[in-house]
Amino acid sequence: MKKPIAHVVGSAMIAVVVLAVTGCSGAAEARDPAQNDGGQFVFATGKGITCLDPHVGGDMPQASLAANYLDSIVSMDEDGGIHPWLATSWEVSDDGLRYTFHLRDDVTFTDGTPFNAAAVKANLEHMVDPDTHSGTAGGYLEPYVKTTVVDETTAVVTLDRPYAAFLEVLAQPFLGIQSPKALQRPQAENCASPVGTGPFKVVDYVPQSEVKLVRNEDYNSAPPFAEHQGPAHIAELVWRIIPEDATRYGMLRAGQVDAIDRMPAVNFAEARADDRVSLILQDRPGNPTNLTFNITRPPFDDIRVRKAFLYGSYVKAGIESVYFGTVTHGGGPLSSATRFYSPRFENVYAPDQAKANRLLDKAGWTGRDDEGYRTKDGKRLSVVLPYDPVSWPSAFTALMTQLQASAKQIGIEMVIQNLDTATVTERTNNFKYDLRAGYWNTNTADVLRIILSSEYLPSNGFGSNKAGLSDPELDRILNAALATNDADERRKLYLQAQEIVSDGAYQLTLFNQASQIGVRTDRVSGVRLEPSLSVPYLYDAKVVAAS
Repeated sequence: MKKPIAHVVGSAMIAVVVLAVTGCSGAAEARDPAQNDGGQFVFATGKGITCLDPHVGGDMPQASLAANYLDSIVSMDEDGGIHPWLATSWEVSDDGLRYTFHLRDDVTFTDGTPFNAAAVKANLEHMVDPDTHSGTAGGYLEPYVKTTVVDETTAVVTLDRPYAAFLEVLAQPFLGIQSPKALQRPQAENCASPVGTGPFKVVDYVPQSEVKLVRNEDYNSAPPFAEHQGPAHIAELVWRIIPEDATRYGMLRAGQVDAIDRMPAVNFAEARADDRVSLILQDRPGNPTNLTFNITRPPFDDIRVRKAFLYGSYVKAGIESVYFGTVTHGGGPLSSATRFYSPRFENVYAPDQAKANRLLDKAGWTGRDDEGYRTKDGKRLSVVLPYDPVSWPSAFTALMTQLQASAKQIGIEMVIQNLDTATVTERTNNFKYDLRAGYWNTNTADVLRIILSSEYLPSNGFGSNKAGLSDPELDRILNAALATNDADERRKLYLQAQEIVSDGAYQLTLFNQASQIGVRTDRVSGVRLEPSLSVPYLYDAKVVAAS
């Protein structure tokens, strides 16, 4: 028989923390209080978006924007509980292979296409289609087999194995539901103007510059975590791409934008001294920001070299010096905001140069060249990090330089190759690196399978397992964690998985990815974070008068 699913199926998300800040500064542009239900909201992001469709690729800026124009099949609350959204209810078969979704019958996409079971089918098949090039949405759906349309409001999704994280990932904006009619267009067209059922609709896109959205006047499908129902309060949303930290923050201070993301660490103190600015700060779940080791080739195919690199890295001191306490250290394989996270692995590789040197000696790197780098058989111990400085904030670049200096102290040459985005992508997709900078934000501990399971080794030039790891025991544990809905059993299995990953030294984890939003509270109110990924959610936002 089928089991009815209660709305709440888990817990663990950390609630959003909003820090009001005080101080003084100059005047801002006045706003009419009568515009509380209207007006324009300008949001400045620090990272570009190559394709607005979050089914394609899978970068966090896509999810941040998509949270404002796409609805999802289910929703997640701040404690990790799953609730209805476009689906009003669902059942899961006893074997965990069939999910029967009962859908709303009163929702329409902004191009006039009705939302129904056929739309669910079209979206899931779009996500798993190799031609979509989905590194995120498609990757979350590896167990997907098919969707059967029973009638207009009933869709049965069949999986090839039990998948306890299925509802969790469906709540993410990466898997937001788009118009099936729009999805039939060429990918480039849909990348520029995706169509959803959400509170805003995309009306213009200037690549790497600006996205304009307007209010969906017919919106009637707000999620349970929203603070009101019906159309959004603001009439127009402008999403500007401003990569330079100083410029983006300066625009916030000058009142040229209403909010920014990626608050520059060097400006936190100044923001705290400005009574017109509030900070919205929240660690994101998933795998922390890290340097992943390519274990498929020397020197990191030797665990002694990997562990030496970890023991030789002064991570906490580095992030404190460049981030000034504005990020939290992430020493284990899971962010502390992730369900089933264990703090046991935070300090396993505390700095210990003596231990690092002993490991390198045992690995045979006993010689030294004229510059002090270790050698073996006449070859320098050198590792390469292909690096795209445009994709990372300036503080992260400074951290890489500090880690480079730490590595030199134990005799490892860390070469940072500054390259363009396309070249870095090509290099990382084809394992032409020793170190790879990255992170993976997701609302489930199943992230460990996505980044380290042999199922996700590169195929046809792409794979999310950038370490190149193939460990049958880790695969078994991670698959077992998806085969049960028993929270205690999943916690035990994910603890075992974290231990294997930590012991294997596959990553130098650095700090937890976080949403760090600066908001001009004299200009706007109601800015919040969407609960599944902690990305900006502006449906409840309002334009207010200048103070």
